[in-house]
Amino acid sequence: MPLADSDGTSIYYERHGSGPTILFVHGSGGHHAAWWQQVAALREEFTVVTVDLRGFGKSDSSMAEFDGQDFPGDVVAVLDAEDLTDAMLVGQSIGSVAALRAGLLRPERVGSVVLGHSLGGISHPELRELAAADRAEAVKLPVIDRLLTERFQRERPDLTFLFQQMGTFNVAKMADLRNLDTDGPSLADIEASGVKVAFLAGEKDAVLGVKTVTRAHELTAGSHLEIVPDAPHSMYWETPQRYNAAVARLRRTLTAQKEAA
Repeated sequence: MPLADSDGTSIYYERHGSGPTILFVHGSGGHHAAWWQQVAALREEFTVVTVDLRGFGKSDSSMAEFDGQDFPGDVVAVLDAEDLTDAMLVGQSIGSVAALRAGLLRPERVGSVVLGHSLGGISHPELRELAAADRAEAVKLPVIDRLLTERFQRERPDLTFLFQQMGTFNVAKMADLRNLDTDGPSLADIEASGVKVAFLAGEKDAVLGVKTVTRAHELTAGSHLEIVPDAPHSMYWETPQRYNAAVARLRRTLTAQKEAA
């Protein structure tokens, strides 16, 4: 069982396939197994790494409390344990915040970070205001309706049930992740790091609107933008083929850019 040491905390991870590296960082209800539809689809072309942040899945969950500020270090521990370079970190929702911070901590190991359904905790007054407005609308909905479309819930009750069960394997909760947003990086910090940033969003995301993500892309120098049609907040689960295609496209594009440079 592969384990990385994050300042004395055991972090579980898995490595599949070969080729350019894609490392997935789960959100508040996920863990390494939530990426089952991504691993199976991408491992023939890429090295796919999945990780459990502390308090999630099979990582150490014995601590009395959790601090979201520790999560980027958990990702870094896996990068170091596997001696990865030019990795593309792909975050889901709040996991994108951990991914971006990890990339900025180890730019020699991380070539790019994909912020899935998230602004990655970027510290910028306009973006904070836009994201807060989106959240104010999102909280009016039941949690499951923020994450999956009503049509999917109706047509795939089996996968909806499994999606909800994923979180029952975790000790840490959403509240433990929120502290990640404190003292986020500035746009200047990102540019200075040399790490490429891509924004990946669903057209039907009820948590973070397309207009907000598009504005973040406009403000982030050299960033990429992928808006997936008809996809919700948890599109990795509901529309995996479109999600996987977008992730693969970004990995190929960003790899090509690095080689051309």
